Amino acid sequence: QVQLVESGGGLVQAGDSLRLSCAASGRSISTYTMGWFRQAPGKKREFVAAIPYSGGNIYYGDSVNGRFTTSRDNAKNTVDLQMNSLKPEDTALYYCVAARFLQATMTMPGGYSYWGQGTQVTVSS
Repeated sequence: QVQLVESGGGLVQAGDSLRLSCAASGRSISTYTMGWFRQAPGKKREFVAAIPYSGGNIYYGDSVNGRFTTSRDNAKNTVDLQMNSLKPEDTALYYCVAARFLQATMTMPGGYSYWGQGTQVTVSS
């Protein structure tokens, strides 16, 4: 079992930056693909980013590519999401996710076994 706790959300203005963190406990994340999804009210969950356990390519959703960056620290058992040039449409509940040995379907929510409770990000115009 892996427990995930997100932090760092808040209220910011358009154009600002925000850094989310995800602290994992229970197991080392070194064999887990880690990712981020978000969900705005009335909308489907949207893929944000995924960083594979194998150290391969990092994937980003089209709407955040070039503005968001995710990184992992296996020694600290943490994953971060740096969000720059935030837009009002980035407003959502952001979830940290994990899946052991996941190599395919990293952009699909069904591929992840573990989800955090989420942290709210609100971007005002």
